[in-house]
Amino acid sequence: MHLLGYIASLLIGVSLGLIGGGGSILTMPLMVYLFGVSPVTATSYSLFVVGSASLVGAAKQYKQGFVNIRIALLLAAISAAIVFLTRKWLVPAIPEHIATIHGFVITENWLTMILFACLMVFSSVSMMRNKSVPSTGIADRKISTGKMILFGAGIGLVTGLLGAGGGFLLIPALVLLLHLPMKEAIGTSLLVIALNSLIGFTGNLYDKGIDWQLLLTVTSLAIAGILAGSYLNRKIPAGGLKKGFGWFVLAMGIYILVKEFAGAL
Repeated sequence: MHLLGYIASLLIGVSLGLIGGGGSILTMPLMVYLFGVSPVTATSYSLFVVGSASLVGAAKQYKQGFVNIRIALLLAAISAAIVFLTRKWLVPAIPEHIATIHGFVITENWLTMILFACLMVFSSVSMMRNKSVPSTGIADRKISTGKMILFGAGIGLVTGLLGAGGGFLLIPALVLLLHLPMKEAIGTSLLVIALNSLIGFTGNLYDKGIDWQLLLTVTSLAIAGILAGSYLNRKIPAGGLKKGFGWFVLAMGIYILVKEFAGAL
């Protein structure tokens, strides 16, 4: 199982390098099902792995001119603060036993996995939708500051609670709302994800029981994967690959929903 986990760690980075997202969607199930980490702890591990790999990928994309620093810092300033606050105070405040409804016990771990699976299904639909948008550039369109603040806060809350969600929420917005070219949207997304995730992880930095050996091993493999993915990004059309990956994420989301509901009954 650990060998499969290490292979999947490479795929986390490849996904981030190719389509600017997908890393956290793979990291959470990887940690829970292949390495036996609890779901809540896995959200913390996901932030570190994806944040570190995304930072390396963003640096590479920046050198190629595919990162819009202004947009990245604006979104990250809002969302990273929400991620940190969520990890530092909201997540620890959630009780292990949330409720019992007609004998059905809802625990923090179970609810985390269900919400994460729902996010996977939503993300897969977002990936598989083909929307072509003219790359007119951010200067051609004024964006409401209020909408940007709400959008950044929403990304921060989802990322903080589930350790995922940044890429698949960011890229459609950067392309459809801000009209960034796809390659620039991917590079900008990587920088926002890196800042969100690593700042969010500092909220759990001093938690006891962090398996640093596992965390650093998976992170190193993910970084190797993102370097390979960034190279392949110049060789492979992202459209078909993104759609295929979307079907894989959909299948994974449905599998988690079925597994978690069956286990709770």
